[in-house]
Amino acid sequence: MSSPIFRAGMVAIVGRPNVGKSTLVNALVGRKVTIVTAKPQTTRHRILGVVNRPNSQLVLVDTPGLHETTRRVMNQYMNRVAISSVRDADVILMVIEALRFTQEDVWVWARSQAAAVPGGE
Repeated sequence: MSSPIFRAGMVAIVGRPNVGKSTLVNALVGRKVTIVTAKPQTTRHRILGVVNRPNSQLVLVDTPGLHETTRRVMNQYMNRVAISSVRDADVILMVIEALRFTQEDVWVWARSQAAAVPGGE
């Protein structure tokens, strides 16, 4: 008898600031691996959370919120961190605030898609 197929992958979790990316990572991992606060821009680096199942493993990448307006150097840095995480991922999971889809969400999606394509961004 053959053993079951084991699957693994990396999931980049993207979205605007304060839409619940870190909360989702903590919920999927089953414990607190990232800070959750109402203060925007708390996540400044990518944070990894691992979900283990009998036949699979997911590496969740909590990214800083993407900012369409990046006047400050810190915001530019956080956008670069988020986009580089997308490039390394097998799957992009975009988190959107319930009942509030904005033009900035459209921008985040387009930016994430462009970065995911080899040679994009």
